[in-house]
Amino acid sequence: MPIVMSWEEWASRDTIALAELVRAGQVSPQELAEQARAGIERVNEILNAVIEIFDDVVADPSKDGLNAQGIFAGAPYLMKDIGPALKGRKQEMGSLLMKGYVTPEDSFLTKKIRSAGLNIIGRTTTPEFAVCGSAENPRIYISSNPWNVTYTTGGSSSGSAAIIASGAVPLAHASDGGGSIRGPAGINGNIGLKPSRGVLSAAPEGSDLTNVMAVQGCNSRSVRDTAAFFDACRGGAPGEFMPYWQPPEPYSDLIRRDPPKLKIALSHQWGDYRAIPHFIDELQKAGRLFQELGHDVEWKTPDVDFRKGYAAQTTCYITHVAASLDRLIALNDSKNRILHDLEPMNAKIWEAGIDRPYFDRAQMQITFNQLSRAFGAFFQDWDILLTPVMALPTHKLGAREYLTLNESDEPEVWFDRLWSLYPYTALANICGLPGISLPMALQQNGLPLGIHAMSGQANDGLLLQLAAQVERALDGRWNLGRLPAVHVTMPVS
Repeated sequence: MPIVMSWEEWASRDTIALAELVRAGQVSPQELAEQARAGIERVNEILNAVIEIFDDVVADPSKDGLNAQGIFAGAPYLMKDIGPALKGRKQEMGSLLMKGYVTPEDSFLTKKIRSAGLNIIGRTTTPEFAVCGSAENPRIYISSNPWNVTYTTGGSSSGSAAIIASGAVPLAHASDGGGSIRGPAGINGNIGLKPSRGVLSAAPEGSDLTNVMAVQGCNSRSVRDTAAFFDACRGGAPGEFMPYWQPPEPYSDLIRRDPPKLKIALSHQWGDYRAIPHFIDELQKAGRLFQELGHDVEWKTPDVDFRKGYAAQTTCYITHVAASLDRLIALNDSKNRILHDLEPMNAKIWEAGIDRPYFDRAQMQITFNQLSRAFGAFFQDWDILLTPVMALPTHKLGAREYLTLNESDEPEVWFDRLWSLYPYTALANICGLPGISLPMALQQNGLPLGIHAMSGQANDGLLLQLAAQVERALDGRWNLGRLPAVHVTMPVS
């Protein structure tokens, strides 16, 4: 089937714009899926961002229960290969240990995504069990950054971020346990909102009690796509314990208005971790733009015991990842393959966490509570906390010190190195706070640099409202109007 529009037209439209074409009768969901597949094929040999395209739902978008009357009207969408499950589809989680595993049922969020009118046409890459910040294991795949293919995409929403930046699709699933929505968005030049705890459901396997750190979400190229995604997909499954945030009006309506005058705090040194001077300069530039938009901007850092927070985050990762791995090993009957198939650092995490005393978890939870209260007090006085999305430059592929291929370090040392790279995103997960990365700045290596905004719990709408104000001020020219080197609009050699 021939493509229905030029690649320049395709890359200029977000998902809402594609849905409007469907509703106007100008294109069909199948035609959109076919063009998305063609776009993926155009760039994926270079990027290795998409693992599999579901040919059956490209040919017949209604096959898996798509609601073509939803807000997205059958527009194409990709799912990260960990998180929400797709009945009868592979979910290999970036690991040889899970090779060939097929999920038995749809997750609750999967059904919400299809009900919103998104046609899930394939799955994207992730590091093994989403633990590290780069999808690179030569035995499986190595995903490359479209701005410069010698650099990492970040993680763990690696493939989703890269394929959106390439222009092949405008919206894809992402998830975040310490920055995995926002980090890849920040270094690939996308918009990435980590929602508050209690927005999207983790049912049926997870719950608000066991999955309080990691949340689901998306990467996108427009604020209105992100707003519409959360409007359509939010809410808990029957029987979930905590109340799910319901905003007074849909985000899609809210973002049409500028926010009120806000108090915005700039910050870059959190405990032992500090942004490099160039990132501080880029943060100051962002602060000046917010001042021009009428907001009050000052330097202010929350009064938080950062060292204690990162230590608790490390305990949480080691114990939670170990327990999750143990469940997956049993599920896949793969215990005898652990030393051969599991990446070395994940094997160390499993060994370090599986017999960790409950006392450690109890102490961790006390720290989480203290940290949450401290940030809560900060957001009584400030509306927005602004930082770079990361403290150090994006590294090139092959930096084993950041990979779960690392064999030399102990888990605590390895996690400390990750926090030094992404100190500003991780603590939002502890506290259940929303955070968004906006593609407003530039690294010295030529890659994008996200500017990261946080707010108080349930203030997701305020972050989106502020993002939409910036988008209008920039006339939609995120990334300073630049396109990455690998992009669907570029000639194919």
